[in-house]
Amino acid sequence: MEIALFQPDIAGNVGTTLRTAACFGVSAHIIEPCGFPFSDGALKRAGMDYAVRANVRRHADWNSFHNWSAEAGQRLVLLTTAGATPLPGFAFARDDVLLLGAESSGVPQYVHDAVAARVAIPMQTGFRSLNVAVAAGIALAEALRQTKGFPA
Repeated sequence: MEIALFQPDIAGNVGTTLRTAACFGVSAHIIEPCGFPFSDGALKRAGMDYAVRANVRRHADWNSFHNWSAEAGQRLVLLTTAGATPLPGFAFARDDVLLLGAESSGVPQYVHDAVAARVAIPMQTGFRSLNVAVAAGIALAEALRQTKGFPA
């Protein structure tokens, strides 16, 4: 299981997501450009000392990330408010990459078109979305539960 963030806008959310990835032993991908200067200092507050322990791979753009995922044979699962499948009804596989969009704009249509699956986290009526780092944690926990991938 891996997490990927598409052109993230907020350093704190990236730091929190990297901390989550490190704690659960999953790799993380940052698809650039970021909406902030990517540095240890920018990530430190939310990620604390955990962010530097995360296995992070940075991709220059969508095409380089998409090519990597195709070559690696990994299924891309987009977490989106426009998802067709509710999270509890989706069957995750061990080698899935959970993809989350930018906080301000999500992902463009070409990313929706390129993924294998689109999944939505069910919420109360009248709410638009969750914080991206919170959504990453919720989806990762469900994916790890299903695939028995939690650390021992």
